[in-house]
Amino acid sequence: MTDHNAPYVILGATGGQGGAVVDALLDAGRPVRAVVRDAESARAVRLAERGVELAVGDMVTGNGLTEAFDGAAGVFGLTTPFETGVDAEITQGTALIAASKQAAVPYLVFSSVASANLGTGVPHFESKFEVEKLLAQSDLPHTIVGPTYFYDNLLGGADALAAGVMPIAMPADKELQQLSRRDLGRFVATLFADPQAHAGERFDIASDAPTPAGMATTLSEVLGRPVHAESYDPERISSPDMRAMFTFLSGDGYSADIPALHARFPDVGWQSFAEWAVGALSKS
Repeated sequence: MTDHNAPYVILGATGGQGGAVVDALLDAGRPVRAVVRDAESARAVRLAERGVELAVGDMVTGNGLTEAFDGAAGVFGLTTPFETGVDAEITQGTALIAASKQAAVPYLVFSSVASANLGTGVPHFESKFEVEKLLAQSDLPHTIVGPTYFYDNLLGGADALAAGVMPIAMPADKELQQLSRRDLGRFVATLFADPQAHAGERFDIASDAPTPAGMATTLSEVLGRPVHAESYDPERISSPDMRAMFTFLSGDGYSADIPALHARFPDVGWQSFAEWAVGALSKS
């Protein structure tokens, strides 16, 4: 019997993905417990002010996760290569699974990455897939969500945009499947609403698939000044991981079945790149 007062526990709640899941669950009127490293940090305090329960834990080391997961209705988990490298993702994933089993978590949604299961050779895709395989070997009811490229990645090049340039390490005329963080949050909330219908499935998710040239046209309209897409060779990227990712995006690229996904989950609302840009950039 489902305990409707049991909280949904969110890892990475002060970050982009976890924060979007928190937003969607709060919008749906569901209780949320956020796992944070420091309950007194500004971001954690803001979550508490919104009615989110805080639990102190560390998804990198796994410390505190079992206690944080205790009594959960479900857990949203992810791993990150950006603090300690891709090898540590498997350690993080192992800790996530162990804590989930020890706390008898009834349902886990794990955020991987789109195409991680297709042997791309991209380091952080491969490490996330190792975690997926560990989950498959466990007896935890779970669903894999594979986000594509986030719209918000564009904001990292704000200085270039201000100069009218959108640099990107792929051809300007090649479609790039992308995702709104808002849509990720709503999608995960939809999974939590009916775990039995989705346990055992893997979803690559995307909101839209504009080309860089099309993105630049949209940005020109939203910002009211010319922006052009400036393609460059991925070989110029110093990070081997990012170089491999953009080489993949320049070639095979993501392969989410967007029409089928949107038809099956229409209530997400699926925000187009243009809709996102108006909200995110119109005040720039």
